[in-house]
Order: sequence, then structure tokens, then C-alpha cells
Amino acid sequence: MYPGDHGNHEEELDALFRAYREACPDREPGVNFMPGVWQRIEAQQRNTFSFLHMAQAFATAAVAATLALGVYLYLPQNSSARAGAYQQNYLEALADANSVETPDIVGPLRLDLRQSANQPGR
Repeated sequence: MYPGDHGNHEEELDALFRAYREACPDREPGVNFMPGVWQRIEAQQRNTFSFLHMAQAFATAAVAATLALGVYLYLPQNSSARAGAYQQNYLEALADANSVETPDIVGPLRLDLRQSANQPGR
């Protein structure tokens, strides 16, 4: 901007503002202006699917399920059965599985295929 052209730019700017006012006149809002705006906003909110609401509902359900599971696991339930399962060590469990009272029938089965093939009718 040059000091001598300062007045010329102001006149051009004033002319631009006058043209804008003529092209876009001020509207006087009526009595139903704000209620009409709110009706359009509410209609648009009702008609649009909001992913945010679904995500919030899912997050709330996940938090509730986590809390419920945490409370369930924290409370002692049938603690005597749970404690009995872990009171044996590994060697005691092996000894119980291979005790003397275990019958031999439970042992492994061996099948001799050579004898079965030599006997007719079997």
C-alpha cells in the first residue's frame, strides 16, 4: 500500500460493502424463527443414525460385564472344593493315579496280530 493510494482503497472497500448489503439484505427474524430452527435440528437428530450412541452403549455394556465378572471372581464360592483341588502336589496325584488298588484291567491292551491271522474263523 502506498500512502497516496490510501483513500482510493477505502472507496473501493466501501463500494464492495455497499454491493454486498444490496445483494444480501438483512432478514428480520419472525416470531417462529427459533422454534423453527429447533424443530429442524431435532428432526435431523431423530432421522440420523449415530454411531456415537452405539459406541457409548457398547462401552457401557462392556464396563458392566467387566465389573460383574470381577465381583463374581472376587467372591468366594465353594471355597472348600476349590481348596481341595489344589492341596495335592504332583507326586501325590501320580501316586493316587497309579495306586495298588487300581486293577490291571485298566492297564494297556496288547493285541497280537500274528496269532489272530493264523486262526481260521476269527
